[in-house]
Amino acid sequence: MAVPRNRHSNARKNSKRSHHAKKPQTTAVCDNCNAARMPHTICPSCGAYGDRIVLAKKA
Repeated sequence: MAVPRNRHSNARKNSKRSHHAKKPQTTAVCDNCNAARMPHTICPSCGAYGDRIVLAKKA
């Protein structure tokens, strides 16, 4: 296994990791009920995905 010849400085090490920070979670708006939901998922409030109802609400 390869071993680095010289040590990288802390600034160089941390600048490589600068894009590893967590990004805020994106949300989409449901076309059916205008509730916030995760993109590409079924809406948890109305059960719609796109233009059709996938999960029926319990009575």
